[in-house]
Amino acid sequence: MPSIKKVVLPVAGMHCASCSLLIEKTLKASEGVKTVNVNFANAKVTLEYDASQTAIPRLNSKIKPLGYELKTSDLNLAARNKQSLAIQKNKILWISPIIIYSLSVMAWDLSGGRQFILFNLSILNVINFGLASFILLYIGRDFIRSLFNFFKTGRANMDTLVGMGILTAYVYSTVLLFFPQLISIYNLPANLYFDATIIVSGFVFWGKYLEARAKLKTSESIEKLLNLQAKTALVWRENQEIEVPVEQLIVNDVVIVKPGAKVPTDGVVIEGASDLDESLMTGESMLVSKNIGDAVIGSTINKQGYFKFRATKLGPETLLANIVRAVEEAQGSKAPIQRLADKISQFFVPTIMIIAGLTFLSWLIVGLFTNQLNQFLPLAVACFVAVLVIACPCALGLATPTGIIMGTGLASRYGILIKNAEALEKLHNVRVVLMDKTGTITKGKPAVIDFINFSDKGDDEILAIFQSLEKQSEHPLAQAVMNYGNIDQFQSLNVKNFAAIPGQGIEAEIDGQKYSLGNQKLMTDSGLDLTEHNEVANNLAQAGKTVIFLAAKDSLLALMTIADPVKTESLSSIKALQKLGIKVVMLSGDHLGTANYIANQVGISEVMAEVLPNGKGEKILEYKARHFGQLVAMVGDGVNDAPALAAADISIAMSTGSDIAIATADITLLHGDLEKLIKAIRISKLTIKKIKQNLFWAFFYNIVAIPVAAGLFYPFTGWLLSPALAAAAMSFSSISVVWNSLLMKRIRL
Repeated sequence: MPSIKKVVLPVAGMHCASCSLLIEKTLKASEGVKTVNVNFANAKVTLEYDASQTAIPRLNSKIKPLGYELKTSDLNLAARNKQSLAIQKNKILWISPIIIYSLSVMAWDLSGGRQFILFNLSILNVINFGLASFILLYIGRDFIRSLFNFFKTGRANMDTLVGMGILTAYVYSTVLLFFPQLISIYNLPANLYFDATIIVSGFVFWGKYLEARAKLKTSESIEKLLNLQAKTALVWRENQEIEVPVEQLIVNDVVIVKPGAKVPTDGVVIEGASDLDESLMTGESMLVSKNIGDAVIGSTINKQGYFKFRATKLGPETLLANIVRAVEEAQGSKAPIQRLADKISQFFVPTIMIIAGLTFLSWLIVGLFTNQLNQFLPLAVACFVAVLVIACPCALGLATPTGIIMGTGLASRYGILIKNAEALEKLHNVRVVLMDKTGTITKGKPAVIDFINFSDKGDDEILAIFQSLEKQSEHPLAQAVMNYGNIDQFQSLNVKNFAAIPGQGIEAEIDGQKYSLGNQKLMTDSGLDLTEHNEVANNLAQAGKTVIFLAAKDSLLALMTIADPVKTESLSSIKALQKLGIKVVMLSGDHLGTANYIANQVGISEVMAEVLPNGKGEKILEYKARHFGQLVAMVGDGVNDAPALAAADISIAMSTGSDIAIATADITLLHGDLEKLIKAIRISKLTIKKIKQNLFWAFFYNIVAIPVAAGLFYPFTGWLLSPALAAAAMSFSSISVVWNSLLMKRIRL
């Protein structure tokens, strides 16, 4: 029996984009693995596998010989990354004086200041040999290890290129240092490359440190989310308040929240009331009032009141856990735009090795044909090393994932959960948005819209009769009447002989007076003449409102209308979508009259009403067929929207809706706010813009840098790139891509 599991795990040992592709290729070839996405930018793998066929230790056995390892625990990952960064920083402090010294010697040598003679084993060269040996052992071990892994497995990465370059320079220089007679025999220039070994290793290591530090900042969004969680909870157990770690909470625990405290987990208020700050979770800046029966979200902040709630979700089931999981999976997924970079990266390292080898051979051949082999051998070595060092698959590998990480992180800051990179890439190209009405455009909760008093009694007295009668009712609309007006001042009247009349309303007595409360049929069946008020009632009904009449004996006292009110932001959000050139269509299961009324309020011209749940999915497919080539998005919140969400090119769910709608959707808008859809589109545009900038720079850098390093322009212009400068350029290219993506942190939507 298959047992499919999906996990997001950290990967140790990754140094470049080629590493991620190698891990991905190896794991994909393993039995039982369904899907693999390795993200170099955050050093994590999103893995879907059949637990009945394989396990993490078995998968680890596949990649450990290559120098990588899946970490089964993600606990304190950020702390471990910071500790690793601190170790790297400490190493940089140790090697910095050596690099500065080598740069000084190189500059002095280039300016003609060398006074020591090479074949007499000059003190300077011995010092350089010692320092280069120390650098190779101290920070160059990973490069050399990667080179040996290449010889053992045939699998190469960027570290292989660097290792091959610095070891070539080191071995060439060491041979000439200890066998100086070779210089005389072959009439070679007295040039050694110990300084290149030191500077290349140092610059690459320094670049990796800056890159790691920048990448750590890209994952701050998840770390901030994790830090939101409360550490302890105050619970009511055994008739007393007890403070316990949140891990010890159980479902149905009664949790006490005092002013200023964090809500420890998700639940429902059972006593008291307060205003909560949900901004860090949903992006909603206004305080949200909570009363008995309202849901509260773990990790939000109680601003003023005291209340108790019953815990309903714990640990991985909470909204915070779902947000973290969604952000991690989105950051680990791959956008279609990354496919080109992946294809190039796959062949990048072997291609660079070939180019470096051809460069070396080409200069040797030139030396042979010109009878100046002694002059061209050092040039061949220098260009060979420069090509190996300057080529940068990392810039290509980081271009897309860093943009995706920053885009999804920015989205989560505004209460937008993007579940996969493909949705983030495609969203800005959407041309048609179909929207459900209830819960998406409207609030999804019936409310009293109109209250018209025809009697001589005061409004408060009539309202008290309405609410006292509805308090006894189980009708879904009764709660809307109960919530109308100042509920805190409501005083229930003594109701007797209560009787519910199915499909019509209720009848009861208050202080000996018989009242009828219900629809028009109940009034006419009771013998009440509504002729005088028919026009008003009909106009209200045609506007999509449910009309409720209140009568006593043979006179109509008042009427109320109940409807699902439009959200305050719906009109402005829909207008903003239309300004972006996006067509908005309403797709509703409600009556045509009600749907048209709401559509007119928010400026929607095309309405598809009275559509059954399965029919919604079919309507989406029909619309896609009619508008072939245009991306179609669906926004919904209910179970009945799930088929349509699944059929759309991009599915967007309101977090106020059902779990199945949210599970089906590519994007979730927390707090059910349509304005977040506009922000999501802007984030999509910004993310793709950054990714394109990154890819352009990565391609441009490699296209220009490799020929220069190979010495292609040397015969015509005299341009020649030293290995040290090549290493600096390579480090800068990776860092520039990451920092360009990090600029998104400054964006305010």
